[in-house]
Amino acid sequence: MKTVAAIYTTHSIIEPIKAIFSELMPGQRLINILDDSLIPDVIAAGNNITTDVRRRLFAYCRACEDMGADVILSTCSSMGDIVEQIQPFVKVPILRIDEPMVRQAVEMASSIAVLATAETTIVPTCGLVRSVAGKLGKPVSIVEGLAKGALQALSEGKPEVHDNILLQAALAVADKAEVIVLAQGSMARMQEAIAKATGKPVLSSLRPGLIAVRTVLENTR
Repeated sequence: MKTVAAIYTTHSIIEPIKAIFSELMPGQRLINILDDSLIPDVIAAGNNITTDVRRRLFAYCRACEDMGADVILSTCSSMGDIVEQIQPFVKVPILRIDEPMVRQAVEMASSIAVLATAETTIVPTCGLVRSVAGKLGKPVSIVEGLAKGALQALSEGKPEVHDNILLQAALAVADKAEVIVLAQGSMARMQEAIAKATGKPVLSSLRPGLIAVRTVLENTR
């Protein structure tokens, strides 16, 4: 049996990830670590990732390693850049849940709309798009879309409000790009609805990210 440790900054995607994990990797072990203070601390610091936040995420990754994790999954797109900095100090692979989604988007389109509900996610996700495009040698244009107020609505237990704000933000950028990327896992719930409303391909991170985890596990047997 292999062990995957997932690190979360929000409650909302724990159950969806557990469900996909059970489907894709039955019989394997999933450890869930949640710190829902990380993003509020980043926002309080003016959307800057502080030294304390970096140290805490590093401590969680080291703890995952001590728990016997074969793979660590970082589920928060806002923390993606830190993961790359931590990797050299951790012996097991750390995967960004959004990287497979971004790679798929770059491979299929030259113009990409990056849609987020948290301002902290825009910069790292757009940076990841540019990084992947550079590695693939493909020029891309990026359109940014921020669904202001959606994340707060979700945290307040108002999913319908979240979904409506997100849909309106998607409609606002749909005509400017060939594909829409949902930058946060919490947005995956709206993937089909946004695709239907905009007529554009819409990509989310949860399933592609977990497929990538499964691939790593298979390659370590």
